[in-house]
This record gives sequence, C-alpha cells and structure tokens, in this order.
Amino acid sequence: MESTPPTVAQPLAAEFDQLQSQLKGQLHTGSLMRRLYATDASAYQQMPLAVAIPETTEDIRQLILFADRHGVGLIPRTAGTSLAGQVVGGGIVVDVSRHFTQVLEIDPIERTVWVEPGVIRNELNLALKPHGMLFGPETSTQNRAMIGGMVGNNSCGSNSIKYGSTREHLLEIEGFLSDGSHVTFGQLTVEEFDAKCNGPASLETTIYQQIREMLSDEANRQEIEREFPKPSIPRRNTGYAIDLLMDAEVFDRSTTKQFNFCKLIAGSEGTLFFATRIKLNCLPLPPPISGLICAHFETVDESLRATQIAVKHDCYACELIDHYILECTERSIEHRENRFFVQGKPGAIIVVDIRGQSQAEVQGVCDRIISQMQAAGLGYAYPVLFGDDTERIWDLRKAGLGLLGNMPGDAKPAPVVEDTCVDVDDLPEYIAEFNRRLKERFGLDCVHYAHAGSGEIHLRPVINLKTPEGNQQFRKVAQTIAELVKHYRGSLSGEHGDGRLRGEFLKQMIGARNYELVRQVKQTWDPKGVFNPNKIVNTPPMNTSLRYTPGQKTKQPKTLFDFSANFGILGAAEMCNGSGDCRKTELSGGTMCPSYMATRDEKHTTRARANTLRQIIMDSDAANPLDSDEIKEVMDLCLSCKGCKKECPSTVDMAKLKAEFQQHYYDAHGVPRRARLIADFFNKQKLAARLPWLWNLMFGTPAIRKQLNYLTGFHPDRTIPLLPNQTLSTWHAKHKPHKNAGNVGRVLFFNDEFTNFHDPKIGIAAINLLEHLGYDVAVAPIEESGRTWLSKGMLREAKQRIDYNLQVLKGAMRDGIRMIGVEPSAILTFRDETMELAEPELRPIAHEIAPRCLMFEEFFQQEMQAGKITADSFTDQAKSIHLHGHCFQKALAGQSASIAALNLPRNYTVKTIPSGCCGMAGSFGYETEHYDVSMKIGELVLFPRIRELPSDVLLAAPGTSCRHQIHDGTRRKAMHPAEILWEALQK
Repeated sequence: MESTPPTVAQPLAAEFDQLQSQLKGQLHTGSLMRRLYATDASAYQQMPLAVAIPETTEDIRQLILFADRHGVGLIPRTAGTSLAGQVVGGGIVVDVSRHFTQVLEIDPIERTVWVEPGVIRNELNLALKPHGMLFGPETSTQNRAMIGGMVGNNSCGSNSIKYGSTREHLLEIEGFLSDGSHVTFGQLTVEEFDAKCNGPASLETTIYQQIREMLSDEANRQEIEREFPKPSIPRRNTGYAIDLLMDAEVFDRSTTKQFNFCKLIAGSEGTLFFATRIKLNCLPLPPPISGLICAHFETVDESLRATQIAVKHDCYACELIDHYILECTERSIEHRENRFFVQGKPGAIIVVDIRGQSQAEVQGVCDRIISQMQAAGLGYAYPVLFGDDTERIWDLRKAGLGLLGNMPGDAKPAPVVEDTCVDVDDLPEYIAEFNRRLKERFGLDCVHYAHAGSGEIHLRPVINLKTPEGNQQFRKVAQTIAELVKHYRGSLSGEHGDGRLRGEFLKQMIGARNYELVRQVKQTWDPKGVFNPNKIVNTPPMNTSLRYTPGQKTKQPKTLFDFSANFGILGAAEMCNGSGDCRKTELSGGTMCPSYMATRDEKHTTRARANTLRQIIMDSDAANPLDSDEIKEVMDLCLSCKGCKKECPSTVDMAKLKAEFQQHYYDAHGVPRRARLIADFFNKQKLAARLPWLWNLMFGTPAIRKQLNYLTGFHPDRTIPLLPNQTLSTWHAKHKPHKNAGNVGRVLFFNDEFTNFHDPKIGIAAINLLEHLGYDVAVAPIEESGRTWLSKGMLREAKQRIDYNLQVLKGAMRDGIRMIGVEPSAILTFRDETMELAEPELRPIAHEIAPRCLMFEEFFQQEMQAGKITADSFTDQAKSIHLHGHCFQKALAGQSASIAALNLPRNYTVKTIPSGCCGMAGSFGYETEHYDVSMKIGELVLFPRIRELPSDVLLAAPGTSCRHQIHDGTRRKAMHPAEILWEALQK
C-alpha cells in the first residue's frame, strides 16, 4: 500500500475532534484531503495539518479562535490558482469556495455589488450584465478565479491597462481580524479616521493607531517614496501597499483621497484579514465592438517596441504571446484550432484590443496603429479579427499558463520570475537585459507572454527542479532578476504576489527600513501569526518546500499504456501544473470536470486526481505504488469523459490514467464482479440476444428490473435498455443492398457491440442512407471495440481485442478505405487508446488507419465537402434540431461534423445544447453509488434545456449513453444524426 503522510499528533487530533463538533461545516484531518490541499498552481508543496470547509461566518470565527488558542496557522483559500505558494502551508487550510458563493446585493444606481469571497469572477459578471455593468479586472483564470482570491492577490489581468487591478475597485470589506473580532473597512474622512484611532481598546483601534504613527513620520514617508516601485508602474504587489495608504488626505492635506484600509488588504494574501463580504465598484459595459490586431514579429524585442506604439491608442489590452506558447498550442487539442490566425513562424505576436461603437470605427483605429508599426519597420503581418474569432484568440492567450505545463519531461518552464513589472517605457531594454543575463549566466532560454501593454511580461525559464542543480538554479535566477528589477525600480510582483516565492527578496526590493515597516504591519494586525504565516514577510528560503525533493529517486510502475511521450505515468500526472481549469462550473461551458461541477468538491477535480497520483507514486516505495485506496477514492467520481484530454491546457488525460490505475488495483485486489459483468458486455449481450423476449420481460417489468438492478449493483430507478427482435448482424445477413450502392464509392461499417445489440435501427438507418446515396457498405470483420473493457480498467482484455482488430483491419482497410461508426465511444477508440495500448509492432498500423476511422457525421461531412453528397437528395421541409454531443466526440473529433451534416437539408437548423457531460458515461450512471451524481450532472444544463424545448423540436445525440440518460432524465427521445438524415432523405 502507499506511504501516507504523517497523521496529526494525538493531542492536537483530540482538539480537532472538539473543533469539528463546534462547526456546521467540515473539518478534514485525513491524509487524502490534506494531500489535495498541499499544492496550488505554484511549484510549492506542504502538507497542511487539516482542511476546513466552513458553511457559516460563525464557522470561520471559531476556526480563527482555535488557531489563536493553539498557535496554528490559518490559510484562506478559494480556487487555489495562486502562483507564488500563497495557499500552501502547514496550518489549517480554510476553503471558502464551496459555501461562500453568493452575489448578495447589486446596486445599479451606485454601480456597486456585495459578494461573498467564493464568487467566481465570470459568474459575477453574468449577474451584473443585465444591469449594464461589469467587474473589470480580468485574470486569465477568470472562469474559476474567485473574488476572495482576487482581493488577496490584488489580481488584474489582460485588461489592466484599462481597468486597473482589484485594489482600485475594492470599496469595503467585512470579515474577521486575527483575534476573531468582526470589523468592516471602507473609506474614511479625516474625522472618521481620527475617531477610529481614538476608539475603545481593541485590535481594530490598535491597527489604526499603528498606521497613523507609521505614516505620519516624515522620515518613513521619504524612505517609502524613495525605495518602493515607481508610481508610474500601475501593476505592483510588492509587500504591503503602505505607499498607497500614505497618499490619503489623513497624511497629505494637499489631496482629497480618503483613507481606506482596503488598499492594504488588497494584495495582502490573507495574511492580515479574513474576508467574508466584499463590496466592489462596477463599471459600465465596454463598447460593443471589439477588434483584435494580431501583429506578428520576428523577435520579442520587436514586439515590445511595437507595444509602445499600441498603448498610445486607448487600447483595452495589449498582450504578448511568444513562439514557445504558440508551439505548445500545437500539442493541445483544444487550442490547435485556435491557431487559425497565425502566419508563418513568428517569434512573438502582440494582441491589441481596440473597442468602439462600430466595426468601421474600430477598424480605423486599428489601421492607424498598423500604419505606425509599419512606418517604424516593426512586424510582418497584421490580421485584424472581429466577432467570434476574438474569443478564440483570448482563449488561446488565457491558456498560456496551463499550456506551459504541456511540455513533456522533467525540465519545465518554472514559475520563478514570471511576474516582474517595470515601466512600459523601460520594457524593451529590461527584457533584453533579462534574456542576456539568463543566457550568459545560466545558459537558459525563457518563455515570454502576457501583459506587454502594462509593462509586465510573464517570463519563465525552463528549469529541472528535480535536480540539486536545478533547485539551486531556481534560487540564483530569482536573485539575479531581483537585482535587475531593483535597478529599474520595478516590482518583483506585478499581480501574482510575493507569497513564499518572492517574500525572501522583499527587503532587497524595498530596503531594510521599509521592510521593518512592513513587518510592523503584520505584527500589529496579526500578533500571534495566525493568518497565512510565512508569506510576504518572514518567509523561508524560496527553494524549500517545493513539489520535488532534489535528487529524489522515484520508481515508476511498469504500465500497459505507452506513456513514453510523457516519460512514464508519473510524467503524465506531472503535466498537471495546478492551474485549476477543471474547477470551472457549468456556467462557463465545456465538459471538464463534470464531477466537480456537480459536487463543487476539490476532491473531484482532474487536478486532485493528478496530484494524488503524482504524490503517491513519488512517495511510495511499494512494489506496486498504484495499489492505493487514496487514488481509488479520488478516481471514484471520474467519469472518464475525456473532457480533460481536450480542455485541460496541459492535456492531462485522466481517463487513461484512471484505466491504468484500475488495472494495477485489480492486480492487487481482484476484479469486482460488477466490473467484470460490465466489461464483458459483448458476450453477455450475445447470449441475451438469443432470447430477447425474456430479457425484455425481465427488464421491462419495473418490479423485476429493480430487483435485478439491486442484485447487479445498479440503481433501482435506472432503466435498462430493452433488446430489439434482431441484431444488426442478423438484419445485414438478409439485407439486399440498394440499387445505388457502389455508384459513388465503398466504405466499411463498424457494427460495434452497442449498435449491434441495442441500436440496430441506427445502423440500419446509416447503411440504408449510405446505400441510397451511392455507397457500397461492407460490414467490417470485427465485432468489439474493447470500449467496455477500457471503461472498467481491464486493460489486458482490452488489449487483446485491440490487437486482434488491428491485425484484421490491416487487410480490410487497404487502399485508403474508410471505416464508419455510429457510436462515438466505439469508433473513436481507434483514434485514441488503440495507438497507446496495442503491441508495439502493431502501433504503426494503428497510426496508419486512425485518420480513416470516422464517426458517421465526419464521413458525411467529408463527402459533402467533396461534392458527393448534396442537399438535393434531402427534403425541403423545415425542422429545428438541438444537438447534444458525446463527450468523446467533443474531446477527439469536435461537433462541427454533426452540425454540418444535420444542417445539410436546406431548411434544417441546428443548435448545440451548451451541455457538458450528460452524466451517464457508459456504466457510471447505472451504478448505485453513482446514480445521484449522474442525475445531478444531467440537471446542470442538459435536462433543463431539453425540458424547455417544444415537442416538435428534434433532439440529436450521437452517443447511446447520452440518449439513454436523456430518456431517463426527461422522458424525451433523442435520435442519432443518421436516423434524422435517413428520415430526411427523399426516397
């Protein structure tokens, strides 16, 4: 079994038991939950003592009082996407992302909103949009980043050139000080500030008195002014923002700025205050038309000089993408298609966002910018994009951080100096010197991306942190760049914060005297060091508590899947860098991760599964490190939907990792009876098909079905598909081809195990349709895809079937013939697992035939594009169709072919239902312990949208599991696209 982290010391464990009895929420002290919260999106890892998930503000108060009594650190956490180790520590991690998620009050007149800290930034803007407002700061993690974290890190993002940082929009904040007292901070007049300083004896009063004493001292003010980053640098999170507090009229009567401690709390990383309610300033919606100049340059230096031109034109963003990021997009299924605008092989691209009331107005500004760039001899291509294309560009840019994890091997772009910021006028010279130092002193190259228009380029040198040399290099690079940033009087952190990564260099950045002032702030607000200790000040060495122990030897298990592209299964798990894309909700769209969308539990994210797998493989000295109950627990609600294979920017394929784990776990514990029953679907259905009437009697009678379900391990409320009177094989044996068959071409039809036994009418419709359209349809000489064996992790049995299929198809698919399938999960096996599970000598065959193994709609679209299938063959009758795509289809093929095929009849209109996974996922939705989650996933988007549709709207769903889930959840019938097109054919 796996090695487990040390358990909580017994005396403290008893105290934790007592604390749990006082909380309405949860307190976890087990090793698994502590593992999950030991990391964030940074390079750091430290096992916390416990993980708390509070439900009420009283829970938070009790946690603070407990920490105060026992000298335990308390670490506030929302989405856990911090890059400087802000939410990694050895105390109690307090996750407010589960229950503190309400938009409390919107005031359209004052343009303000009150929110709880767990509100997701994009979902806040969905609530504000009907009122004509938005919250401006836009992080690249905006579809999962939460307002509490944005306050803690003083987040901004690509549009900070226009909207600034969170600090500029934080009006008031409610919550707790480190002694458990409840306070509210907001704007104060001089008189109100004086009243606070003269208030009753309390921690709050002491805080006001301390800041008055510190910032009234002229020597302190001069030292702050001299050593803190240039005021012309808008993005700066260096230490605590005492430089901004001293600009208030309380200390400077020449200004009318009111004092507000919110400026200090923003960017304090949870080290001073625990927020429970946050009041934000909102802005009017931007002009409706956005145009993006995507200017191409040979070098990064060229792009930075062009940036100085762009920022003079009131742009909303000016973002850089370098060639390393662009190369990473080629390895990403999700973002490969977003490269459509790239011309040649640019060294860098800057994306300039210009907005206006009309496209002509925007185009005019774009033309002026382009002309000035050309006049300066900068750039070689300047495409300007509008409409939906702009979203694709921003999706690619926002994925930059995650895409960097898509670099196989131990050496990866390290988050060490990725957040430096200087005056935009200093940027070209600063970056040139930055790159020169890296190359000359360390022999390193660097990735460049992000906020050129604000003077901040995210820069990541490629370092192997697993080696002692890499660990030291990590530190030396940080020290070298800190010196360079100080030379330009920049900020070592522009938006990601000091945390434990940059805190060590804070004294160097702001001077020894100012550092002591910052320490005094922490000491005054948090005398016992309760809140998020060892961040910003008093931080340990920045190259300690990393995810990897330098020189650690790890024994990787031998696998059945070929993980060589990732340097083994550990490398495949390490592709996850913690960026948390798997924490987005159904409101953001997409498939990944359905179990998180339903539960909102970190344990059920792709990140949690990858982190647990990584940690246990690295920590274990067992012969079989995958014999792990902790891995089993986090994998339990993985639906193997493959959403992560496409939507995770690091392309973590958790379905593949889960299947590999299951095989190893079975090797240690045996295969459960239900798993074997499901995996052997083909043989069981072959037997049942001999007596379909008996099957239908048993499973068509609710009382008998419920009892049989119970005995099988299926939920009693789940219906079981009934069997038709004949299989597709039986029908085809008697079938006489249509007279048109062969006039146009020849194809193979894959009569897979699902179509043959459960959905023969779909296969019949597909074959008849193709024959009428002139295709000779031969049934492929294979019967079983291996999908059911793969889905239950029985890889050896799956491999036998895959190897057999390849040996047969080598001859059957000669001369470029294509094989068509109507069940996505079956036919797409040949484009996915087959290539990594087959015997090595058979893999060339797998790679050769994979592009010719097509979903029915993909073949249809290819023939439409070739002019061999036209609308003339189909009805002119009007029909409205709503399409729900299969998860594998979305991940491996996309929905465009289904949309194109269904749109072929002249008056057919197709809309996609913005649903993720339906929740069925093969056998997952049948299983007793998974039924409720399965139905909850369906209720997120799919079921409600279908219930809203008029009865005459056709539902299209290529997947057999999806059609069954739709039936059970809505009592509506969904059809396969082949059935819809067969009915539409003019016969």
